[in-house]
Amino acid sequence: MTRSLILAALLASPVFAQAPAGPGGPPPKPLPLEAKRKSEFTATKGTWMSLDVSPDGQTIVFDLLGDIYTMPIGGGNATPLMTGMAFDAQPRFSPDGKRITFVSDRSGGDNLFTMMLDKSDTTQITQGSAFQYVSPEWSPDGKSIVVSRGSGTFPTAKLHLYPVDGGSGFPLIQPGPQTANLKTLGAAFSPDGRYVWFAARSGDWHYNAVFPQYQIGSYDRQTGAMTELSSRYGSGFRPAVSPDGKWLTYASRHEANTGLRIRSLVTGDESWLAHPIQRDDIEARATLDALPGYAFTPDSRAVIISYGGEIWRVPVDKSAPAKIPFSVEVKLDVGPEVKFVYRVDTTANLVAKQIRNPAASPDGKRLAFVALDRVYVMDLPSGTPRRVSTADVGEYQPVWSPDGKSIAYITWADAAAGHLMKAGVDGRPVPPVQLTRTAALYSNPAWTPDGARIVATRQAGRDLVEASGNGGGVIGGDFVWVPAAGGEVKMIAPTAGRDVAHFVTSQPDRIYASSFGEGLVSFRWDGTDVKQIIRITGPSPFGAVPGGSTLEPEGELVFLPRRVSPVKAADFRLIDALEGGAPFLPASLIMIAPSGDRVLAQVQTDVFSMPLVQVGGPVPNVNVMGGGGVSVRKLSDVGGEFPSWGGDGKSVHFALGNVLFSYNLDRAKIVDDSLKAVNRTKADSVRVKAAIQDSVKTLKALGDSLIKALTPVPDSIKIKIFDLENRRAADTTKAKPDTSKAKKDEKPGYKPEELKIKVEVARDLPRGVVVLRGGRAVTMKGKEIIEDADVVVRDNRIVAVGARGQVVIPSGAKVIDVTGKTIMPGMVDTHYHAQWLIPEIHPSQAWQYLTTLAYGVTTTRDPQTAVSDILSYQDRVEAGGMVGPRIYSTGPGLFGSDNIKDLDHAKTFLKRYSQYWDTKTLKMYMSGNRQQRQWILMAAKELGIMPTTEGGLDFKLNLTHAQDGYPGIEHALPITPIFDDVVQLFKTSQTTNSPTLLVSYGGPFGENYFYSTEDVVGDKKLATFMPKGQIDSRALRRGSAFGYQQGGWFNKDEYVFSRHAEFIKKLIEGGARAAVGAHGQIQGIGNHWELWAMASGGLSNHDALRAATIYGAEAIGMGTDIGSLEAGKLADILVLDKNPLENIRNSNTIKYIVKNGRVYEGDTLNEIFPRVRPMAKQWWADLKPVTAAGLK
Repeated sequence: MTRSLILAALLASPVFAQAPAGPGGPPPKPLPLEAKRKSEFTATKGTWMSLDVSPDGQTIVFDLLGDIYTMPIGGGNATPLMTGMAFDAQPRFSPDGKRITFVSDRSGGDNLFTMMLDKSDTTQITQGSAFQYVSPEWSPDGKSIVVSRGSGTFPTAKLHLYPVDGGSGFPLIQPGPQTANLKTLGAAFSPDGRYVWFAARSGDWHYNAVFPQYQIGSYDRQTGAMTELSSRYGSGFRPAVSPDGKWLTYASRHEANTGLRIRSLVTGDESWLAHPIQRDDIEARATLDALPGYAFTPDSRAVIISYGGEIWRVPVDKSAPAKIPFSVEVKLDVGPEVKFVYRVDTTANLVAKQIRNPAASPDGKRLAFVALDRVYVMDLPSGTPRRVSTADVGEYQPVWSPDGKSIAYITWADAAAGHLMKAGVDGRPVPPVQLTRTAALYSNPAWTPDGARIVATRQAGRDLVEASGNGGGVIGGDFVWVPAAGGEVKMIAPTAGRDVAHFVTSQPDRIYASSFGEGLVSFRWDGTDVKQIIRITGPSPFGAVPGGSTLEPEGELVFLPRRVSPVKAADFRLIDALEGGAPFLPASLIMIAPSGDRVLAQVQTDVFSMPLVQVGGPVPNVNVMGGGGVSVRKLSDVGGEFPSWGGDGKSVHFALGNVLFSYNLDRAKIVDDSLKAVNRTKADSVRVKAAIQDSVKTLKALGDSLIKALTPVPDSIKIKIFDLENRRAADTTKAKPDTSKAKKDEKPGYKPEELKIKVEVARDLPRGVVVLRGGRAVTMKGKEIIEDADVVVRDNRIVAVGARGQVVIPSGAKVIDVTGKTIMPGMVDTHYHAQWLIPEIHPSQAWQYLTTLAYGVTTTRDPQTAVSDILSYQDRVEAGGMVGPRIYSTGPGLFGSDNIKDLDHAKTFLKRYSQYWDTKTLKMYMSGNRQQRQWILMAAKELGIMPTTEGGLDFKLNLTHAQDGYPGIEHALPITPIFDDVVQLFKTSQTTNSPTLLVSYGGPFGENYFYSTEDVVGDKKLATFMPKGQIDSRALRRGSAFGYQQGGWFNKDEYVFSRHAEFIKKLIEGGARAAVGAHGQIQGIGNHWELWAMASGGLSNHDALRAATIYGAEAIGMGTDIGSLEAGKLADILVLDKNPLENIRNSNTIKYIVKNGRVYEGDTLNEIFPRVRPMAKQWWADLKPVTAAGLK
């Protein structure tokens, strides 16, 4: 071989080859979810179609279900322009007619695009994935596009201008205090391009809105001036200007319907052009604008607009409109089915789903915790949990004495309030000692370092039972102490919004406490010399209201501080809000370590730790997302609750579900240091490789020159080449991973130890046989109705259903004559909120569950519980410690603030639902952009859980949920009417819609109608199960709430729930799915109101009852066990005095309720089988004023 060939071979060897691709591989797909189904049908009507007319007047472009089509101006068969999983919408022609602009999420999140009509080029105009874009419009010169842009979960979009040739764009409306809350939509240019017309409102939307909501304005591109140009009561929105500049059209309401108005820009005269048209979206979030896009014809003689599901040509001269017929062969991509079948657990024993307040003994060898609202202790790691008492009262918040021999905890009973208790646990069990003499609501006890005293928070006992349920509702509280041996309670100071007293071992003279407003503070034993130590914040799900709760759009709590003591409104403030984004929320708990050198913080459902640094200046303000000058350590990638310090201050214990996590900070640091050393070595290796590569390049250049010159290659170069070859080979060998030892999805780094705590108790299972004889059985098995039926129940299951005489009646069975009555399955409320369960210290009996069961709801699914306390309530009901329906829930929601980063992150995050809380479902609550939402759905399918979604007053979002294949959408789609195209999509996806008509989206809440027409205050049954204060707060007066003007009374024609119910009728009759969910607006009776509202759109009574029973059961994956009267299913049954098939309002004539085989009287909840047990008298039964003094 010649020298030149030898050198050429060397230069072609691996050492000279191109560097391999990075370890990350190809970038993730913007829309990772693959279509697995097709929704195929012919559409001659479409829902909410935005359209435009080409400049030559020959073509219409329009969107339908997130795909874009074109057709001739005269109508006909539509040609698909864009299809696929991406949601493409709101197309507009460029002035030269060669391109369109549109909004699409094909990049993972919303962005603005342009596309040549011949499909030769598609250009992304905007970048990123965190903004929302609405209603793009070309400037007349075709050089720029104006679009409304917003960010965050509930943005107030502003007009932005983007040059078509590139650039980050410019805000037309400058940000500032006067425009911060201004929302502007629907840009329309004047022909000369100087003025931009738009619709403006304050805020993103209002519930129970009073009018007007929008008005028309204009922006002068020369002067920057904004001018308001309408002042109609019915609002003004969706402006359009004719090409000749003579006409302005815009939409407005007249009474309950939307119309199109036309104004002469020459004379100022104005009149109605078309009425009624498509109902607007001004009472929801208008994410596809307040009205679908429409356009003037190029000659300015007509408007082309969609309404009634059709496309119309409406002449400006008000002559007869002409329909433009169209036909679309829809072939819509739909994601995979994510549905599972779950069984109701009926095993003889249940394992508690949740442990709370885990506290390790000072030596770390034992654990105290709460399960089923009782205090347990166990030896770590494998001891058997045992109770510390035998009392039949609630027990909470155990803490260890410094010597590890005793546990202090608090008790609670609705009728007797609570006490501070002490139990000896260092030997043979002895009965606990009551330390306090006066009953009250005690909470959060803490031992002093010397063990002589116990500090706690004290409030009046009535504060808990009379609480509104939104986190306590308490009106006062004090820090107190009591001798460790018991005795008189001594006052320290009012809590002043602080809670969770605790100590640093070396500072017995100071008490530390956590506060929403102040962060971590300390003070003396008399409450003076308050010192602020540190403030810690984290992401907020959305915005917040004073009082310690964050709200969903319809007023649901999305996050709750884990405190029972009061939070002052002035102390609850959010900081560092970004444009349109979620502000930062103060940590709900901060605790200093016993060693005094670190703090832990609970932020939502995550636990963090960080060093406490003395800086001698302003109070440190640390954000767990980054910032604050200290290293923040997140202690678990799946979340955690109820954190507490180990006795040495070097470990943190917390729980998730029934799993204990123990995090050793010293061990974590050792692992971190080792990883840093490894990473440094890797970095050094990368630098060496880079140097080698540089040397190779130099030698290659030299070699090339030698070959060209036919010059002998010096031995020195050969030696260097072979040396580099060997070093490169060695590095390649080192880089090969040891796949035999790698764990799937396992990331390097310290992980807390996990220990599943198994507290096993007997499940409440009745024994006996009962027969319901002679009633009309509406079984929900198809359309089956059995007259004069026998329904036989053994223990907790139905064993036979049939006509009298056709089923075997076991000997000894109790027969209950229900002749002339109607027998149906118990109702399933798929969107139930207790509004809200008391957290931390739980009442003996939740009135919400009594009321719900008394009105025939035997199964509830709470889709977003704010906190995880519902797991303990569920345990209590299943063990027979509390009366209530079957309780299922999603647990706390998954929000945008959880910032899902990729599919692996989604799977890790969702394990809190599948593995720890065992909810079998979750609430995907507007959790980021389309890419993130698809990751969540893919993770849910892999983990075997059925997610439901927040509708969010967002029609566009709803369509993407259904297209992706989410099993559920909570709340009504906000627009009406909805046509067969959407029905077909939902039929293919089999997405269940729970419309919650009592909190109607897009109009006044349906509950207001029923409060206006039903005697709620005089309802004796309701008063039996619901505290009077709860009734009065809902039914005596209604009006403003949540910081804005809100209507409290509405004309009957203003309500929208019957219009939504028309869509539900189409869904069910069209083979799609819907279920009844009453949102917990008013317990019990609310489920019937929701059912009646659903039937108001023409749905048959039988189908409405199916939605309330079997469809709801199937929606939550439980249709195998509940939802119909069939042999083998669980005995959840209602007996009604009147027939609901004749009148749907007869659903509220409940004679008996059978839940899990136990038979209760409908008016009293007295159990009549298999036990005869009157319902216990509740605390609210005797609250009516009875006094000697007062007017007689």
